[in-house]
Amino acid sequence: MASEDNEVLVDLHPVFRLYKNGRIERFNENFNMLYVPPSLEDPATGVSSKDITISAHVSARLYLPKNTNVFCNEKLPVLVFYHGGGLVVGSAFFNDIHYFLNHLVSKSNVICVSLEYRLAPENDLSILYEDCWTGLQWVASHHSENDNGSSNASYKDSWLTSYADFNRVFIGGESAGGNIAYHMAMRAGKESLNEVKISGCILACPYFLMQDDSLDMENNPAYHIWITICQKEYKYSPIDSPMINPLAEKAPTLSSLGCSRLFMVIAEKDVLVPREIMIQFVDGVKKSGWNGELEFLEVEGEEHCFFVKNPEFEKAKDVINRFASFIQHK
Repeated sequence: MASEDNEVLVDLHPVFRLYKNGRIERFNENFNMLYVPPSLEDPATGVSSKDITISAHVSARLYLPKNTNVFCNEKLPVLVFYHGGGLVVGSAFFNDIHYFLNHLVSKSNVICVSLEYRLAPENDLSILYEDCWTGLQWVASHHSENDNGSSNASYKDSWLTSYADFNRVFIGGESAGGNIAYHMAMRAGKESLNEVKISGCILACPYFLMQDDSLDMENNPAYHIWITICQKEYKYSPIDSPMINPLAEKAPTLSSLGCSRLFMVIAEKDVLVPREIMIQFVDGVKKSGWNGELEFLEVEGEEHCFFVKNPEFEKAKDVINRFASFIQHK
């Protein structure tokens, strides 16, 4: 008989395995996701990056565009970004996100805070979301010297204090990061962020799941990852959890989204988060009474988060240009 150390409870290879003793084996290398260090000046884009610690469990990689000049009193918008990975894999310090954000920061002329958060299933989802809210609070704490104690961290970063325009703060994410960005926008609609208002939210192929009779959810890997994640949280049937389904019966109304603008991008051939689900969400936002501006982009012939995998691909460049336009819009 195999010991608990080697007894597999859930096998979702090539993404991860969950063992009976709680150990998680992740297969990031199957998706060519590898750690890369920050750089003072990226050779392709000129963007500088550095890693910082926010709290005991939250860290981030910060990005600063080239030719930023503090002596000209130049202030830049801020993007708080959440990486994808199904809430179970990925990192703000991996190559795919790093290369993508170098291009996005260069094109958008934005300061980016790419947050690292704890992962499921060894951590409850509430912990993931709390990590991400802590990171957003920390960014907002730079808004003035009168931090109201909303962040547990006292450390202030010079890039944010010198260059950030806190009248133009954006949040965004791809895949699972899009799910997180949505939840942060909803929370920002109810709780204070040191008087910082979220100017816009980018949801890029967000990890949402909803019931749709036209879809075969049983053969969708994203569905099975979600089932594993929420095993300990069966207050709802899995597909009806407000954490994954923004239109669930128990979900808060989308009219309380705490941002003034929303940009949603989807891929036509996305098999993980099918377009039928994304269209339901967009329709839900339109019907909710939310008093904001919604932009929607569907990219034909492409798959889930294709723009992260190869940001120099022509259609990826088009998406990054749209992100940049959304951020720079005044």
